[in-house]
Amino acid sequence: MTYLKKLLKDNKLFILFILLMSVFRSAMADWYTVPTGSMQPTIKEGDRIIVNKMAYDLRLPFSQFSLLSTGEPKRGEIVVFESEAADKRLIKRMIGLPGDIISMKEETLYINGEAMPNKVIEENPRQLIAIEQVDAINHTIRIDKERSNQRSTFSPLTVPEGYYFVLGDNRRNSADSRVYGLVPRHELKGKATSIAFSVDYDNYYLPRANRLFKDIYSI
Repeated sequence: MTYLKKLLKDNKLFILFILLMSVFRSAMADWYTVPTGSMQPTIKEGDRIIVNKMAYDLRLPFSQFSLLSTGEPKRGEIVVFESEAADKRLIKRMIGLPGDIISMKEETLYINGEAMPNKVIEENPRQLIAIEQVDAINHTIRIDKERSNQRSTFSPLTVPEGYYFVLGDNRRNSADSRVYGLVPRHELKGKATSIAFSVDYDNYYLPRANRLFKDIYSI
């Protein structure tokens, strides 16, 4: 017991730092490792995404209990959420808010009956890259022509109160609301803001210098 007391006394500043850092990461901000390509080309495998955990709620540290609602998601934002349906943490783009009517026809996204503007910037036999606009946010989407297009068209769906509709930017290679259904408000963990750093899995895990502290909404 004497040894333990001495250890705590000698390292109290370090222990305090670890405690404060743990609280910060639990309730305020953290980073998220992206394991899949469902958000390509915006987010790549190996990106470490900084997440603002206070964007939508102030939560009790080390819990999911919301002390205070701090904001609501906006269309076009990239959100991180703990999906009960998928049984894992996911990162997707916010598309449909409560009350919105969402549909898709041959890759073109419709919100409340209005087609979202998109402009093709690259196309080849394997893929199509386009700039899509959702409200004020322009972002890049990818259409993988080598994958099935079975989810490229779906009938209008009205988003109920307390739920959201999300999509991956890699439209034919993303398990999102078209697969797992709508996202309940309580599952939202925060808003993705930027890339802390990125490693290239295909190049000996070397860092990608051009993605260091990159604003995720300027890619």
